[in-house]
Amino acid sequence: MKKRTKLTICLGVICALLVAISSWYTIAFNNSRFIVPMDLSEYVFRVQDLPMIISGVLLTLYIVNIVVLFLESIKTNRRRELTLQSTRTINPKLGFLGLLGFAGFLGFWTYSVDKTIFPFVFFLFFGFFGFFYEGKMSNTLIDERYKENKMKAQSVANKTSLSIIFLAILILGQGKLMDNLEYTLIALVIVIALSIALEIFLSEYLLYHYDNDEQFDESEE
Repeated sequence: MKKRTKLTICLGVICALLVAISSWYTIAFNNSRFIVPMDLSEYVFRVQDLPMIISGVLLTLYIVNIVVLFLESIKTNRRRELTLQSTRTINPKLGFLGLLGFAGFLGFWTYSVDKTIFPFVFFLFFGFFGFFYEGKMSNTLIDERYKENKMKAQSVANKTSLSIIFLAILILGQGKLMDNLEYTLIALVIVIALSIALEIFLSEYLLYHYDNDEQFDESEE
């Protein structure tokens, strides 16, 4: 498991570096192809396009792999809770995957280049910082106290996230951010992505916080 975690983190760093290097290369030496808007129906392959094509494919495969691992971990967690009655074992270092959330800042650049706002969705990955606290609670007995703390943590996290989204819709729904509908849409996407990330992170953090506080109180008694 530790080797798999380290490999996943290393591959993420490598993919990010490859995208950064290939982007610099195509801007400097290949007329910014694949960065500025292109008519793909008239596309003609060049050898100089390979860095961007390869890095783009690798990044896509990595993101798909992360999603698959995330779904597998959810299934494993549910099976473990039903059979072993203890939380899953994961490495707290998986929390470093939350650094992928910084890729969301690429959206400001892509929007200025070709009006693309999709990279803002990457702010969701900030929620992966929650793996740090989940890892610290590996193999925790799922007793009544744990279940109560989990429900309370999820309830607080959900209410906080939904409250932020509600206020954002209430304010931005008027479409008056700097008198620009595009800016309003961007702000709404960013707020929703960050709110979901906050919900993912906060549910794990609060669960860890509640569980450790109760253990500390019991030790004092």
